[in-house]
Amino acid sequence: MKRTFPLSIGLSSLLWTGLLWTAAALGQAGPAALGNQEYSAQGRPAGQGEPVSYSSVTQLNGLLAQLEATSKNAQADLVKLRIEHWKTDNGSKKQALGHVDSIQRNLQGALPEIITQLRAAPEDVPATFKLYRNLDALYEVLGSVVEDTGAFGSKDDLQALANDLNSFEGTRKQMAERIESLSSAKEAEIVRLRTDLKTAQAAIPAAPPKKIVVDDNEPAKKPVVKKKPAAKPTTTAPTTAKPAAGQAQTPPAQTPAKPQ
Repeated sequence: MKRTFPLSIGLSSLLWTGLLWTAAALGQAGPAALGNQEYSAQGRPAGQGEPVSYSSVTQLNGLLAQLEATSKNAQADLVKLRIEHWKTDNGSKKQALGHVDSIQRNLQGALPEIITQLRAAPEDVPATFKLYRNLDALYEVLGSVVEDTGAFGSKDDLQALANDLNSFEGTRKQMAERIESLSSAKEAEIVRLRTDLKTAQAAIPAAPPKKIVVDDNEPAKKPVVKKKPAAKPTTTAPTTAKPAAGQAQTPPAQTPAKPQ
């Protein structure tokens, strides 16, 4: 008779979730791209903003060390499974083997790269949330393997995988709390920066308006009248009046000659 555990799992969708997260993580920059960075004593790459607080780095390092230990144990426990010997149909065996393969690839490829990226930026909220989502997918798919192991596997295998599952769940909850804490700190920092900006803007003196001084005692200036250019005289040719009809034309008077 199959034994069940209080886990809400959609097996087909969970497998695809794990596979998709594995592919997405493997597409990111690998550890080699981050291996040459120099880190400050607080855990932030040199030259990248303010250093991270010691308490924050200490908390993160503890979570990541715990996660790496759980990953190592889970990989070893999954290898010990003898799914081919389970007393169930071939379809169930094939599905369980697919889940185990998806988990192993995630633990060996995607998870280490995400951890490396987060160590490079300890308080980066997107990187922290990425790790949380990967843990969420791992927990769901591993939960289905634990359920199947409880139904068809040995008690020792069930106990080992159940311990791994609980450890992943503990780390996942702590990562959720860290995301909430980082988000609140970032929001408070934004509010503070906005307040500082408004204070700095208020401290800048406004430029005084320009003043125009009007002297009532100063005589008003007469408007300048432009002189019109002198009109040029018009030259007309002399005309000789013609006699009216029926009148004799009077010859012009002659000047008498002077006596010699």
